[in-house]
Amino acid sequence: MTSDADLRPSPEALLSQAAREGRGRLKVFLGAAPGVGKTWAMLDDAHREAARGRDVVAALIETHGRAETQAKLAGLTQLPRRPVIYQGRVLTEMDLDGLLARKPDLALIDELAHTNADGSRHEKRWQDVEEVLAAGIDVYTTLNIQHIETLNETVARITGVRVRETVPDGALEMADEIELIDLPPDELVERLKQGKVYPADQAARALSSFFVKGNLTALRELAMRTAADRVDAQLREHMAANAIAGPWPTQERVLVCINESPAAREAIRVAKRSADRSRAEWIALNVAQARGERLPEAEKDRLAGSLRLAERLGAELATLEAEHDVAKAILAFARDRNVRRIVIGRPRPRPFWARIAGEDVARDILREAGSFEVTVASEPDEKPSRLRLGLPGLGAEPRAWGEAVLAVALASACSWGAEQLFPVASLSVIYMTAVVVVASRRGLGPALATAVLGFLAYNFLFTHPRYTFNVSRQGELLTLGLFLAASLVTGNLAARLRARVEAQAAIADRTNKLYDFSRRVAAAATADDVVWASVSHVATTLRCEALLLMPRGGALQVVGGFPPEDRLEVRDKSAAQFAWDKGEVAGRGSDTLPMARWFFLPLIAGERRLGVLGIAYADDRLLARTDRRLLDALIDQIALALERLRLTEDLAATQLASETERLRAALLNSVSHDLRTPLVTIIGAAGHLVEGDLPAAARRDLAENIRDEGERLDRYVQNLLDMTRLGHGALKPRLVALDVAELIGGARARMKGVLRDHRLRVELAPDLPLASADAVLMEQVLVNILDNAAKYAPEGSEIVLQAVQRGGMIDISVTDQGPGIPEADLTRVFGMFYRVAGGDRQRAGTGLGLAICKGLVEAMGGAIRAEAGAPDGSGTRIVVSLPMDAPGRVA
Repeated sequence: MTSDADLRPSPEALLSQAAREGRGRLKVFLGAAPGVGKTWAMLDDAHREAARGRDVVAALIETHGRAETQAKLAGLTQLPRRPVIYQGRVLTEMDLDGLLARKPDLALIDELAHTNADGSRHEKRWQDVEEVLAAGIDVYTTLNIQHIETLNETVARITGVRVRETVPDGALEMADEIELIDLPPDELVERLKQGKVYPADQAARALSSFFVKGNLTALRELAMRTAADRVDAQLREHMAANAIAGPWPTQERVLVCINESPAAREAIRVAKRSADRSRAEWIALNVAQARGERLPEAEKDRLAGSLRLAERLGAELATLEAEHDVAKAILAFARDRNVRRIVIGRPRPRPFWARIAGEDVARDILREAGSFEVTVASEPDEKPSRLRLGLPGLGAEPRAWGEAVLAVALASACSWGAEQLFPVASLSVIYMTAVVVVASRRGLGPALATAVLGFLAYNFLFTHPRYTFNVSRQGELLTLGLFLAASLVTGNLAARLRARVEAQAAIADRTNKLYDFSRRVAAAATADDVVWASVSHVATTLRCEALLLMPRGGALQVVGGFPPEDRLEVRDKSAAQFAWDKGEVAGRGSDTLPMARWFFLPLIAGERRLGVLGIAYADDRLLARTDRRLLDALIDQIALALERLRLTEDLAATQLASETERLRAALLNSVSHDLRTPLVTIIGAAGHLVEGDLPAAARRDLAENIRDEGERLDRYVQNLLDMTRLGHGALKPRLVALDVAELIGGARARMKGVLRDHRLRVELAPDLPLASADAVLMEQVLVNILDNAAKYAPEGSEIVLQAVQRGGMIDISVTDQGPGIPEADLTRVFGMFYRVAGGDRQRAGTGLGLAICKGLVEAMGGAIRAEAGAPDGSGTRIVVSLPMDAPGRVA
């Protein structure tokens, strides 16, 4: 029985309650379908709260054009909506900031699953509700059952309609109260026909698809079960927080205990029938003990088959770890889950020496069940069982029994020597030490054998009369009895400790293997790396063969194996295909194609199937239960790694498409502007020259205008050609010894017209050495930089062109007095179409000039950078660094 000392509040429940302190309360009006009256019921409750004196604000109510709903809003304060421009249309959303600033006692926020328009602070309305609750404001909201994430697929199968707006189950778990708004299907259909739900044209389509009576009935049951599950979860949280032992007779829940016993399968069937009759959920629980790791293979297979049977029949599988007192662990689990009925297999008779090894779980449950209903299931066609004479651990290897005999022999020799040399009061301690040593090395069975052999040896060798099994002294008889009892208990405890240490070592080993695998797949950069890491790790961890199959070209194909394997027999292919098609395990040891050599498990991430993993053993044995748990964890890691790579590839493809579209738009914008403007100017000037009698000065101006625009057009076309050549690697610079003064003079002459509204000051360091560069390309670089400076520097301002030697490089810089470039964008100005795509200055230009400069300079072995032209951040300086041709040579 559970004592009062064991009844204390659950820390998790108390932490959950503490997290709700200072937070608003959430009430959800849950409905099975649109039109059942959720918004009406919410407004009705809101009016009652307002009548009690609470400050109630309708933050957002969707009336859908229903006059009666609009009329119901009368008397409630309505928060103005926030306009949002989306794709050229003006939409309205809830004003979240206005609501938080207003801070009413209660906010009405309709349609929890709504997706907000772009530009809103949160993507989903339930996220808005989270922020409102965190501000201490109570919220009433509405939700239809088809919008719950985990029920979305179920509703789609029932109705054939999949809704896109969903809320995670966690959003519903925030609710402090759920009110189910129910309406009979016939009444809802009548409301639909009257136009109270949808307009006439939509109502006609809905009546033939979604609003079918069978669909509505199924949705009502889903809504009722969801509300009941949430209420049940709140009840269990209340019981845990208030140290209520339970169970409370509320929602029916059945627990079946599964072990290696033949009666376990019948217990599962009994639990299934009981759950079906009560329309209750049921849980299949297996308690793993340290000594359970050494079950015989036949019992391991029986246990695995029982677990598969429970899973196939629809049970929720659960596993507990318990070193001892299994019955107490089971009852504690049942209280935590508020289980009312426990189903167990009938305990089999065991000899007393077998019961020494551990408690009788079934009898302990029956004795301590208290307020639980306990059902005992017998084996089918049960026959009177014969008492099995044996000791736990009889399956130990022969060497273990040899060690038991050797330990007793050594203990006897030590006892004889001790008796000769020292006045030892009790030699039985030496034998007990032997028992502890054997128990710590070989387990319980050999330890008990050592205890019995030690008892006999001590009696034969050291009690009077010696060398007989007779005992003449009463004190020695008591000593022998205590020695045997103490040896058995000590051996049992030492064996349990050894088993526990082995179990902890196995758990640590599994954890290390999972950690190692997670690191390997996290470092994998490609799908092939993940495949190889997966099959090799599974094969080495489970000491088996492993292969991975994924869809390729419409068929399931082997993409990796360890050892390398790419062929499967027909039955194995069929099992793999079944696992892929159905998303269920198949193959050896399963319920589908069990005669196949391979055991296949589907790789599933969310609702997406990614592939199938197969394992096989060289000796064709079945997968052990503990290995299955480790394999399930590895399967999840593999699926997550493959899904991560897929999402990364999708993101990269999306970014590439977005960047391509951005560059295409920028190029079209540039071409339409920078080609058309010079052409229009040239055509207009040429027309004036042809058609009119103009003074010589005017004709000269028009001719110069035509020349300047033609040069501008030539530079633009040259930039496009250079960028194309750079992109294809066709541009090969011819490096020669270049006089920087001549280079600057050529660029200055070409830009004479462009720079006519600016003062150009050239500063060359004395004894400037020759540079190593391509004369034509370097002149184009300077032309582009000077053109860029002329565009952004104010008219009449000064542009400074300098050339100095710094170490083994020659720095040529152009400094303007323009508005400057933000520090964060100093490297971005060398990107293609930087200005057109949203640069820091909005002047005429293609945004290609500096990008081409960077490509040309780097092709010549130099470097280019941008920096502020003045200490206050104004102006821009573009610096080109070129390598010297030959140090010491003077221009």
